[in-house]
Amino acid sequence: MFPPKLLVAALLITIASAAGAQAYPSRAIKLVVGYSPGGGVDINARLLAGKLSELLGQQVVVENKPGAGTNIANEFVAKSAADGYTLLINTSAVTINMSLFKNVRYNAIRDFAPIGVFSASQNIMVVNAARPYRTALDVVNAARAKPGALTYASAGPGSTQHLTGELFKLQTKTDMLHIPYKGSAPALTALMAGEVDMVFINVPAILQHVKSGRLRPVAAAGAGRSEIMPEVPTLKETGINVEMALWYGVLAPTGTPKEIVATLSAAVARAARSPDVKQKLLEQGAEPVGNTSEEFGAMLKDEVLKWREVVHAAGIKPE
Repeated sequence: MFPPKLLVAALLITIASAAGAQAYPSRAIKLVVGYSPGGGVDINARLLAGKLSELLGQQVVVENKPGAGTNIANEFVAKSAADGYTLLINTSAVTINMSLFKNVRYNAIRDFAPIGVFSASQNIMVVNAARPYRTALDVVNAARAKPGALTYASAGPGSTQHLTGELFKLQTKTDMLHIPYKGSAPALTALMAGEVDMVFINVPAILQHVKSGRLRPVAAAGAGRSEIMPEVPTLKETGINVEMALWYGVLAPTGTPKEIVATLSAAVARAARSPDVKQKLLEQGAEPVGNTSEEFGAMLKDEVLKWREVVHAAGIKPE
């Protein structure tokens, strides 16, 4: 038998520990972004942070750590304390980088606990309206008729636009020339000027140009049709097995307690499905997701394998 004083002390410690576990979060949470302010990830991060602050009762602060294709931010979070107070929001870049860069000092599967996907967009295959292509199959037929003659622009080597184009080439067994630019804006400018034939680019970037009649969307590279452009069929609908979801997902360091992961996952899902947040997402060309930690974890594993195949087959190297 333990002395009464020891039993009381042990009971108090147990109660205090339980109270501490229930108190999460008890201070501000840091949401790390691997890009400069103003881009798509940063915009989603700030929208999410505002809603999470409301739902969790503690301030969620966005911290930008740009550089090295998001590897600086990824490594920082991977090596942070697994206590739920340092989180990462990123895109498929966290999985692509596993194959794109040599000597990456983190592993997208081993070093992160998936929380959930907040929102998603997709790349649209869009052509200059002066070109004759009206469907993805028109592009495929033209590319097969003149191998290497058709061109597509991207925001640079290793970008999601580049990888979508390379995946399209692999799946359709076509040869098209990749023309890299220093960002999405100059790539889009080149397309409208007729310097290139097409680009795979996100919905917000092309909306006004599609409405003005300067650009023509021919196919969507997502799992389903875009809510913003429901008239545009997916590549899969046309028989081309290409899917490139531009997701914005939240991760924590591996070892983060399951209870905290569950709390954060539920909060991210609630944030994504909140009417006010959903409206703001749709306005910027994104759609709410809010999946589970398990679903996000399975998606990460699939993406690491998929992009490894594309990067290696296409011989893509970062600048």
